[in-house]
Amino acid sequence: MNTTHTMNAGGATTTSPARLTTPFGFASTADEVLAGVDLTGRRALVTGATSGVGTETARALAAAGARVVLGVRNTAAGADTAARITAATGNPHVAVRRLDLADLPSVRAFTEAWPAEEPLHILVNNAGIMALPELTRTPEGHEKQFAVNFLAHHALTIGLHRALARADGARIVSLSSNAHLGAPVVFDDLDYRFRPYVPILAYGESKTADVLLAVEATRRWADDGILANAVHPGAIATNLQQHTGGLQTPVERRKTVRQGAATSVLVAASPLLEGVGGRYFDDCDEAVILTERPPLFGGGVAPFALDPANAHRLWETAASLTGAGA
Repeated sequence: MNTTHTMNAGGATTTSPARLTTPFGFASTADEVLAGVDLTGRRALVTGATSGVGTETARALAAAGARVVLGVRNTAAGADTAARITAATGNPHVAVRRLDLADLPSVRAFTEAWPAEEPLHILVNNAGIMALPELTRTPEGHEKQFAVNFLAHHALTIGLHRALARADGARIVSLSSNAHLGAPVVFDDLDYRFRPYVPILAYGESKTADVLLAVEATRRWADDGILANAVHPGAIATNLQQHTGGLQTPVERRKTVRQGAATSVLVAASPLLEGVGGRYFDDCDEAVILTERPPLFGGGVAPFALDPANAHRLWETAASLTGAGA
C-alpha cells in the first residue's frame, strides 16, 4: 500500500512512501481518468481556464459534476469558455470570476471576494507564461515568470486557505514542468538583478517553485485536510509556446490537450490519490526522483524541487514578497 508523504514541523520526512503508480499513463485522457468519479457537490477553481490544458481541466471536472469557477483575466473570453463547457457537459454550474495573476491587487481582491459560505474542494493552479524573450518585471519589481507562475499562485493559495479548510478534504494541483529539471530556485537572485536572464531557465525556476509550493502546503495544512501535489502535464501545443517558436518536443513525445489534462484531473479528483500529498506526478504516475538531469525531453523530478528545507524557505520568502499571510 502507498503511504502518505508527510513531513514534521521541522521539515523532516516522517515516512518513506512507496512510489505511487496508477492504471493510467502517457496516452490516457482526462475523461478516462475521471470515468466513474462523481464530483457532484464539490467546487473547483481553475486558473488560466480560457485555453489549452486549463479549459480541458475545467471541462473534465464539470463533466464529472463539479461546480467549476474559471479564474481568468479576460472575463469575456471566460464567459465564452464557460458557455462552451456547459454546452459540452450539460453542467450549468460553470462560473467566471476575474483574476489577473500579473496583478497582486487583483489576486487579493479575488480571495477577499470569495464567499464565506463557499468551501473550495479543488484548486488547480494552472495558469502560466513561458520564456518571455526579454527580462520583464511586475510593478512590484519581480521577474514576471516567477511572479505570475509562482508568487501569484502562492498568494492565491494562501488567500483561499479558509475555503480549502472548509472543504474538509481539499486538494491543490500545482502545474509544473520538466523544465524545472535545469533550474533550481536561486534564492539570492530571484529577480535576475545579477544573473544573465535566460528565458527558459527563468521559466524552469518558476516551475521548480510551483513544486515546492505543493510540498510546503501539504506540510503546513495536512491537518486541515488539505493536500497538494505538483504535475507535469507533458508537451502540448498551446498558447504557452508563443515565445518559443512552437512546440520543440519530438512528435512521439507530444500529447493532445485531453491527454495533457489527464494528470491534472488525476491529482485533483481521483480516489487513487486519497491521502497523498507533497509529490510530483507526470504521465499519471508519481515521477521518479532523479540523481542527475536526464536527456532533453526526459521525465522525472529533481530532488531540489522536493526538498522540504527549500520549500519552507521559499514559502516564507514568498509571503514576505507578496504580503500574504502564512
